[in-house]
Amino acid sequence: MKYSLFGESHGPAIGIVIEDIPSGIYLDQDFIQSQMDRRAPGRTPLSTERKESDKPKILSGIYNNKTTGTPLCAVFSNDDKHSEDYEDLKYIPRPSHADYTGWIRYRGYNDFRGGGHFSGRLTAPLVFAGSIARLQLMKKKIFVNSYISSIHGIRNPKEQEIENQIAEAERAGDSIGGCIACKITGFPSAIGAPDIGKNIEGEIARAMFAIPAVKGIQFGAGFEFANMLGSEANDGFKVNEENVNVIETITNNSGGINGGISNGMPITFELVFRPTPSISIPQKSVNLKTMQNCEIKIKGRHDPCVAYRAVPVVDAMAGIVILTFLQEAMGYDT
Repeated sequence: MKYSLFGESHGPAIGIVIEDIPSGIYLDQDFIQSQMDRRAPGRTPLSTERKESDKPKILSGIYNNKTTGTPLCAVFSNDDKHSEDYEDLKYIPRPSHADYTGWIRYRGYNDFRGGGHFSGRLTAPLVFAGSIARLQLMKKKIFVNSYISSIHGIRNPKEQEIENQIAEAERAGDSIGGCIACKITGFPSAIGAPDIGKNIEGEIARAMFAIPAVKGIQFGAGFEFANMLGSEANDGFKVNEENVNVIETITNNSGGINGGISNGMPITFELVFRPTPSISIPQKSVNLKTMQNCEIKIKGRHDPCVAYRAVPVVDAMAGIVILTFLQEAMGYDT
């Protein structure tokens, strides 16, 4: 599957065009909408107050509620925009946003409102595409499951701890970061290669860095390898107790991948999300028109924790990558 996104956060709509999608996938609308609702803004006091229905309008690639195999285009309208919140920011880049790099890259013609094309709003079409990919994967008994593994330094937090940390940051006009772990089960062995563009770890990482606010990734034991001995880190082999024709590893420190190739164990990785850069606390910036130092206080509606609504986005991106590998290994219409 290949995709391209279009639209901006405060434009009339955003959308996606998906190519090389297998034909005959039944679009379970309830499942797709359930994933869209997990990501959608305005559904909880812990997210931005912006409210969007996030109901896709499919323009092509579907007939009788099944994919045709030709490019699929879906559009999502932007109905709840407060563009006036950004009028004072045209020449003042928000710290740690893409405002400044976008200004340079596009020579000042970028749409800065709500982050424009760089906004987390553009993850809505990704969840749509990923939901379709996951529907196909589930037919193959391959499942993707992500969850918040850390919030503001608390490992494996309970839901109440997550809510408390986010609420506390929001009251202070600040934001917090977090981690999301992902586990993919049922994926067969011997898929992938060590080469660039064919390496499973490399392609998962490339996809995950397309999610706004992701600043790091680790597979399996990840950075904990630095504290291990080889005798602790290595994954020994054994014969599966239920099927003697299947070999599995005793541990899974490698995260289901060796040499860029799947080994049949669950593929596991973890992402770190930076704190939301949009905070109401005054920050230092520069007026790009006058070239003078200034102070900025961001207005508008923002998530105090990006990771909180990013779980279905990670599921979606993982689904797209894994289905693509499966297609390349087993055929276009897998």
